[in-house]
Amino acid sequence: MGAVTPESPRATGGFGPPRVTRAATPADIPAMRAIFRAHDGDTEPVSGGADVVGPYLAHLVASHHVLVVEEAPRGVIAFGATLDTGRARMLCDLFVAPDLLGQGIGRPLLDALYDGAASRATFSSDDPRALPLYVRAGMTPRWINLYLEGLPVRLPDVALSLAVRAATPSETCGLEASWTGCLRPADHAFWASQAAADTFVVEAADGSPVAIGFGRAKQATTARALDRLVIRPDADPVPVALAALCRAARGGPVQTCVLGPSPLLPVLLDAGFRIVDHDQLLTSAPDLLDPARLLPNPGML
Repeated sequence: MGAVTPESPRATGGFGPPRVTRAATPADIPAMRAIFRAHDGDTEPVSGGADVVGPYLAHLVASHHVLVVEEAPRGVIAFGATLDTGRARMLCDLFVAPDLLGQGIGRPLLDALYDGAASRATFSSDDPRALPLYVRAGMTPRWINLYLEGLPVRLPDVALSLAVRAATPSETCGLEASWTGCLRPADHAFWASQAAADTFVVEAADGSPVAIGFGRAKQATTARALDRLVIRPDADPVPVALAALCRAARGGPVQTCVLGPSPLLPVLLDAGFRIVDHDQLLTSAPDLLDPARLLPNPGML
């Protein structure tokens, strides 16, 4: 976590109350969530539904690099979070209170979050202020990411030779590390603990694992999410992904994030899946991940 540091006079415009950037604590989560909600990043759970945002913020504070900007007497006015994915320092979130946008808060906070890391990544919304900030921080736009929703019953039957079984987070963590070199035990434990979570392994006909995945409930809809899928580097990604989508859906609608170059994208569109949202991947290098073999968690890669 970062040290407590005063904001520069340039960041505050030279006037107004002093601002301090410090490591977030669990006590800051309600204020962080209020800022997140002000940017339409949080919604009320559907009736009887799950809270997804609260546990996500708590996990970031407990396990990763989260900073808040505090201004007396108002309190927390901005926050951001990064984590080490094993590939890059991933910016998960960066939000400033809407009435303080454009006052020089975001850039110093971003610099503190990346803390000199050479390998960087993030997802950028279509807010016109976001992408220039990330480009100036050393990242290049790579491709669009599409969030799709549909019914698995309309998917082609190309995954009949694949089996899907339950798994533990220690198993999924070990498999991802063996395939990619990325060791993320705290994140695997978190993904496996989410609301109505389903942690699973997809197996080839010979019983060998070809993917690890996580399904979960969603907060603002009755659809479920294929929250993350990592496919073995030598596996055919399309049938593996289709098997995982069917597993995560549990018979109803399912959502997932598909990176633009993925061969899965036209298959889902042909099956009637619709695009419900989009953002853009930015990275400091062009080869940080394989878009054909990763359906990423939208906040944590």
